[in-house]
Amino acid sequence: MCGVVGIVSSKPVNQALFDALTVMQHRGQDAAGIVTWGKHGLKQRRSNGLVRDVFRHRHMLRLRGKVGIGHVRYPTAGGSKSSEAQPFYVNSPYGICLAHNGNLTNHDELAELLIQEDRRHLSTDSDSEVLLNVFAHELHIRANGHPTPDQVFDAVEALHKRCKGGYAVVALIVGHGVVAFRDPNGIRPLVVGELKSGDNTDYMVASESVALDVLQFDRLRDVKPGETIFIENGGRLHSR
Repeated sequence: MCGVVGIVSSKPVNQALFDALTVMQHRGQDAAGIVTWGKHGLKQRRSNGLVRDVFRHRHMLRLRGKVGIGHVRYPTAGGSKSSEAQPFYVNSPYGICLAHNGNLTNHDELAELLIQEDRRHLSTDSDSEVLLNVFAHELHIRANGHPTPDQVFDAVEALHKRCKGGYAVVALIVGHGVVAFRDPNGIRPLVVGELKSGDNTDYMVASESVALDVLQFDRLRDVKPGETIFIENGGRLHSR
């Protein structure tokens, strides 16, 4: 069991991500990580330990940006090395960070195919890194320039066909937005909420609604089994 969160906001998200992970700490005490993106580029901090220990004041100051994702880890695949703390990052296409709650039952088969056929490099034994590389590969062969919602949805649909098991995922496509999806059987939980402030609407996805509550987001609904949500950096939400 792990916890994931993603936020697209009109204001900095570092403290909101920290608070969300803190109230979901029970979902994983092994490691924690946050990635943010904004005009200062991609910023990240991830390490073994509790949320309160991983993120000191100096780390929070560096996590600038209005878009971000976070993760608390309970290791069910791979090991307990700090290198396996999430979110994971891959450079191509665009730069994608991904955090995942669940297990892939065909992890070994997928890892071999990624290396031999997709020609992608894996640095760990984590099935989350496998998920990231499958998504990145499927998006790479579909996207041309700015990724459209349909291209993102098609990439996740292809991922569903390749990946077996239960998973709830949040991913940050650098410069473009946050993607969230559940496996077709809806084995792992994921909810989506919104926070309206004047003309702005912030969106949030999380493993548990308690994370929405603590940040005063209104819970919209569960992300449906097999559904993908794409929240563009400008605050527009798409789903399929």
